[in-house]
Amino acid sequence: MQKKRIAIFGSTGSIGLQALSVIDANPDLFSVEILTASNNHELLIQQAIKYNPNIVVIANEAKFSLVQNALINTHIKVFTGEQAVIDVAGLDSYDFMIMAIVGFAGLKPTLKALDIGKPIGLANKETLVVAGDLVMKTAYEKRIPIIPIDSEHSAIFQCLVGEGYNKIDRVILTASGGPFLGKKTNYLVNVKREHAIQHPNWNMGAKISVDSATLMNKGLEMIEARWLFNLKPQQIHVIIHPQSIIHSMVEFEDGSMKAQMGMPDMKVPIQYALSFPNRIASTFPRYNFRTPDTLTFEEPDLKTFRNLVLASEALNKGGNLPCVLNAANELAVFAFLHNKIGFLEMTEIIEKTMTKINYIENPTLDDYLESDAEARSFAATLSNL
Repeated sequence: MQKKRIAIFGSTGSIGLQALSVIDANPDLFSVEILTASNNHELLIQQAIKYNPNIVVIANEAKFSLVQNALINTHIKVFTGEQAVIDVAGLDSYDFMIMAIVGFAGLKPTLKALDIGKPIGLANKETLVVAGDLVMKTAYEKRIPIIPIDSEHSAIFQCLVGEGYNKIDRVILTASGGPFLGKKTNYLVNVKREHAIQHPNWNMGAKISVDSATLMNKGLEMIEARWLFNLKPQQIHVIIHPQSIIHSMVEFEDGSMKAQMGMPDMKVPIQYALSFPNRIASTFPRYNFRTPDTLTFEEPDLKTFRNLVLASEALNKGGNLPCVLNAANELAVFAFLHNKIGFLEMTEIIEKTMTKINYIENPTLDDYLESDAEARSFAATLSNL
């Protein structure tokens, strides 16, 4: 493999940190060219000093001078602001983008990278939830690969390698069920922040941990899968698999099924995206078949975890409704994490927002941006923000 220059957008988050650990283990294959962060200037400075990238961006302009002063004796270029994140994505100084920015903020940098022909390792599912039609159309027209980093979509991607002309009957996204598997509403009404972010299998950031606890994460993944793999809504299914060993499955028209398996470790799909189409050696933990777990499967509890129902509605109706769903969810999760609303209120806010914002069947990028802003504004009024 020729050495790749990597741009990590969201380097201080969970995916960004694990991507850097993969790069640490493979210094002959990868180098760090660009690092961006939203607010964590202290960690961004540490990363910049260690990896010596060409460019760093701190999106929070109030932190700019702190980063700039800390790196003043280096050659590293320091930029700030949300527009700078987008502009840097349009530079030709890197070979591969890891898009690990959380939420809607990942959309514009992703589109900018595609515009200049940069392949993307996508860990930001919201980009495809919000505007999957526009993103995948651009990628297809420019013949730019988008390699999913979400474990479920990486699993499907891996199962489909070599199957380009074979018809898919359905894909099965597996879900751990999160920390509240089997719990009912009388329990969930008292759930606090510290409970919701304790995922039983995966090491993730606060936002995605809450999404996993509400099953919204799986709903967003359904919408993402629709665009990534050009599927119809009825081809996408969700099953609860608490052990998180089978990461997802594909069933073909002949009844054969492929499953991608492994330990629950995000470094595996990150490394696969970085090295694709090659596989490279790793020291990641292996599943031990000599002392196997019992692998179990069950249907999701749609009466208790209604976010999955709302996401299915958005998936089936399409248009700007997934964008509205995502915006309302981001605001609701933010409010919950800041102790403004209760756990079950998140679903109520999302549902009310979905009925409030005008539906647009064939939205443009401007329509998506406006729908996102309107949904956030309305959800904020319901969230004590």
